Amino acid sequence: MPSTRSKDACDLLDADHRAVKKMFKEFEELTQSRARSAGQKKLDLARRICMELTVHTQIEEEIFYPALRRTIKEGDLLAEAEVEHQSAKDLIAQIQEMGEADEMFDAKVTVLGEYVDHHVKEEKNEIFPKARSAKKLDLVAMRDELEARKEELMGEMEATA
Repeated sequence: MPSTRSKDACDLLDADHRAVKKMFKEFEELTQSRARSAGQKKLDLARRICMELTVHTQIEEEIFYPALRRTIKEGDLLAEAEVEHQSAKDLIAQIQEMGEADEMFDAKVTVLGEYVDHHVKEEKNEIFPKARSAKKLDLVAMRDELEARKEELMGEMEATA
């Protein structure tokens, strides 16, 4: 039976998670490829992953986490999430400066995928349920705010790419 609940901020963030997970899987498949075009495809895909994650972490840090911090008493959980974001940002910066020919390129993208996978599980299993049970959070309105900010940031990043 389909849910009558409106799509909320957690649904939007989870859709981002699924999209990036799919890109990481595609990247992993390319690392096995012997095709000459695989190198450039990996580089392009890694850049796309980095852009998506950069925007995703920014909207969480600007909008989602501050709202949660005001309404739920899970400061440690949110602090952990922000530390995980910083680790991912550090790795993203390293990946963005590398070429596909760099011997550490595949490893760094793979480890980034593992970081993201761990972070996604924590959000899905711990943070999202707490957000949804918080009475003072309008997650449907927040979804619209996240979506608007995401579009704005993606536009800025694509313009400078």
